[in-house]
Amino acid sequence: MLAQKYEVFFSAAPLSPLNPAQPPAAARVSPPLAASPKISPPELLEPRAAPPAAMSDGKDSLDLSGLGAAIPNSNELSAEDKANLVASIKNTLEGLASRHMDVLEGLDPKVRKRVEKLREIQGQHDELEAKFFEERAALEAKYQKLYEPLYSKRYEIVNGVIEVEAESAGETPAEQKSGGETPSEQKEEKGVPAFWLNAMKNHEILAEEIQERDEEALKYLKDIKWYRISEPKGFKLEFHFDTNPFFKNSVLTKTYHMIDEDEPILEKAIGTDIEWYAGKCLTQKVLKKKPRKGSKNTKPITKTEDCDSFFNFFSPPQVPDDEEEIDEDTAEQLQNQMEQDYDIGSTIRDKIIPHAVSWFTGEAAQDDDFEGLIDGDEDDYEEDEDEDDEDEESEDDHDTKKTKGAAGGDGQQGERPAECKQQ
Repeated sequence: MLAQKYEVFFSAAPLSPLNPAQPPAAARVSPPLAASPKISPPELLEPRAAPPAAMSDGKDSLDLSGLGAAIPNSNELSAEDKANLVASIKNTLEGLASRHMDVLEGLDPKVRKRVEKLREIQGQHDELEAKFFEERAALEAKYQKLYEPLYSKRYEIVNGVIEVEAESAGETPAEQKSGGETPSEQKEEKGVPAFWLNAMKNHEILAEEIQERDEEALKYLKDIKWYRISEPKGFKLEFHFDTNPFFKNSVLTKTYHMIDEDEPILEKAIGTDIEWYAGKCLTQKVLKKKPRKGSKNTKPITKTEDCDSFFNFFSPPQVPDDEEEIDEDTAEQLQNQMEQDYDIGSTIRDKIIPHAVSWFTGEAAQDDDFEGLIDGDEDDYEEDEDEDDEDEESEDDHDTKKTKGAAGGDGQQGERPAECKQQ
C-alpha cells in the first residue's frame, strides 16, 4: 500500500523493460523545480540507491558483481541483512530482465533489430546526459563561489555593518524630508530593517506560511544561506538570527536529503530543534478557560495547542519507520505535507536567496504575476475558442427548434435552447 502511495521506484517505476541497464526516464530528466518531490519508505531506500545491474553481452544474465559494495551505509548492515538486500535486488532485476526478453522475443525479427539499434542510440544519449549532469554540477559549484562575495556585501549592507556613501555632495532625500535635521538628531536606523521578512512576505507561497505573530521574530533574521551537500546528496538552508527574545538559537537549519536531485526524489528533511524561551513559543498557543460557576477549582484551565507558524518549517513531517502503521489516507496526507515542505525549501533556495532585494521591493512578485497573466491569457484564449464553438452549436440548435415550434401551431411554443454551462 505505502509503496504505491509513495511511488517507490522498485514497484512504481522500475528499470526500462527494453533496457534494464538504464534508469527510468522519470529519474533522469526533470530539473529540481519541474516537479514536486517523491518520498519513499526508509526500508526501501537502500535498493533504490544501488546502481542497476547491467546485461552482459546482450544475453539474459545479470552482472551483480560489486553490488554489495555499492549499497550506501552498507557498513551499518549485518552480513545477513546485506545478503537479503542483495538477494532482493537480484530477484527484482532478474524479473525485469525476463520481462525485457519477453518484449523483444515477441517482436518481428526486423523490428527487433531496429529496437536494438534504438537501444544503442539511447545508450549513447544516456552517456552524454550523465556528462551533462556532471558538468552542470561543476558549473553550479563554480558560480556559487562567485556569488559568495556578492552575498557577503549584501549581508553587510542589510545589517548595517557598512554604510553606503551618498552619490552626491548635496542633501540626501532623507535629509530633505527631515527638514534639515542632522543624522545625530534623528533616531538612527541601521541597515535595512525587516529585510528578509518583507522579502519572504512578498512571495505568495511563503506569505501563506508567515503568521502575524511570527513577524516580530523574523525581524531578527540577518541572513539566509544555502549549501549543497554530497553525503548524503541534498542541500541545507541556514537562517542566521540576531539575539532575540524568542529563542536561544543563533542559527536555524533545514536539511533535505535527496535520493535523486534531478527528479527530485526526497528521502527526508531534518530541521533544528528550536530552544524557545518560556512563554515565547510561536508554534503553540495556550488556551485559558474559566472554571464553571460553583466549581471547587477556582484556577483557570489551561490547554496548549499547536498552531500555524512559519517556524513549523523546522519541524518537517517524517515517514514512520514501520510502513504498516500508515493507512492510505494518512500516506496521501503525508505525501502532500512533504511536497509542500519541499516547495517552501526550494523556493527559499532558488528564488529568495539569489534575488532577495527584488522580492523585498516587490519587483520579483510583479514579474511572477506578469508570467501568470501570460499563462492565464493563453488558457482563457483556449477556453474562449471552446465557448465560441459551443455558442455556434447552440445557435444552430435554437434556429432548428424555433422552426419546429412555429410549425407546431399558435398554441405551442418551441423548445428553449440548452444554456451553456460555464466550465
